[in-house]
Order: sequence, then structure tokens, then C-alpha cells
Amino acid sequence: MAPLRILVTNDDGWDAPGLAVLKSLAAELGEVYMLAPRDPHSYTGHRVTEDGSLLLSEIAPREFTLAGTPADCVRVALTAVFQDIDWVLSGINRGGNLGSDLFTSGTVAAAREAAFLGKPAIAISQYIKRGVPLEWERSCEVARPVLAQLLAQGCSPKSYLNVNLPHTQNGDPAAMVTCDADNQPLDVRFHRDGDSLRFAGSYQARPRTPGRDIDLCFQGAITVSRLQL
Repeated sequence: MAPLRILVTNDDGWDAPGLAVLKSLAAELGEVYMLAPRDPHSYTGHRVTEDGSLLLSEIAPREFTLAGTPADCVRVALTAVFQDIDWVLSGINRGGNLGSDLFTSGTVAAAREAAFLGKPAIAISQYIKRGVPLEWERSCEVARPVLAQLLAQGCSPKSYLNVNLPHTQNGDPAAMVTCDADNQPLDVRFHRDGDSLRFAGSYQARPRTPGRDIDLCFQGAITVSRLQL
């Protein structure tokens, strides 16, 4: 049987450590094809470019950067650069994409764009506890069985998966839980200095609904939310 052809992308930029981890994991599951943003595009949501040129650069065999958004990258990869991609993986984002983050996340937008174009997709993010160092090697260990299981299970048409890894330490076990995304808002507050305003909300202090992704990931579970277009 032919190996899976896996497209990887992200919103932190082509040289982000989380994408390097995702590429290594994808290589264990199939053939890797990369088309990722040339520059970071965190919080860019599902913005796409339809009124200007997009600069594509080949940096290695089957690896490209694009001067565009994560959704742009998936559009270009699936329609103009690569043939017969089987799965799209987006991440591993540095920071969680939980609950209302789904609407602002470029990582999730890349997976959503893949679903629009008929490809199964997974967005995967690493929640980070404030003041605790992030160990990408641990993220790799936690994500490995999750991605293998989800790719084996498949994804229904016009749907995609959003995965969040908890911030575990010292080899703490993490169970995978399928759950709904939370519908609570972020902790929205601003610090005002004259006419200047700066967001002052706390990600960790955001409201959460018991049994949904924010609550479960903050408690140490790997959350998987199945999202439908």
C-alpha cells in the first residue's frame, strides 16, 4: 500500500520548533510535504489573499514557504503545488487553541481550509502553563500516539479535528478525551493609557465549562474536538 501523503503547515512560521516536531511525527506516518508561512501569522484567523500576489519559495525537496497566511498555504498547496495529498496537519502551535480561540487561530484556519477543499485535517496545539518551560521533546512524545490513532480512525467529509496537548511535566501521563469546544469568551480586559489600549486579559483565567476542551486541557488531558463545517 502506498504511504500516506501528508501536508504539514502552521501559523508560527516555517522555521518554528513546533513545525519541526510535527514534520518528524508525520515522517513516521507517511511522506511529508511542507508548505508553511514565510512569516509568523498568529491570531490571523481565516484571512486569505485574493487581491495580490503570493511569493512561493522552494527551500528543500517537497518543502516550500509562502508569503501568505496559513489558509493561503493550504489553498496553494492543495490546488497548485502538490498532488493527491491524503491528510493535512497544522501545528504544533506554541500555545493552546481552545474554545473561542478556534475563530482567531491561524493554526485551526489551515485545517478548516483543508476541510473546505475536501481533505481530512488536524490542527494540533501545545497549551503552555504560565511560568513553566516548554519541552518540545515531551510534546513529541505526547502527540505521537494521538496522531497515529486519529489518522487510523479517519475523518468524516467536511469535518476536521482540533487537538490540544496539555502542559505535562516529568513524564506525567495524559489521557486523550474527545469533547466539545467551549463557547465561553476569553478574559477580555484592556489596560488604557490615554488613547492607547493594550489587551490585559489572562488566558489562564478565562471562563470554562466543565467537561469541555478548556477545562479538560487545563486539567491535564489531551483534548480532541471534532468540528463540522
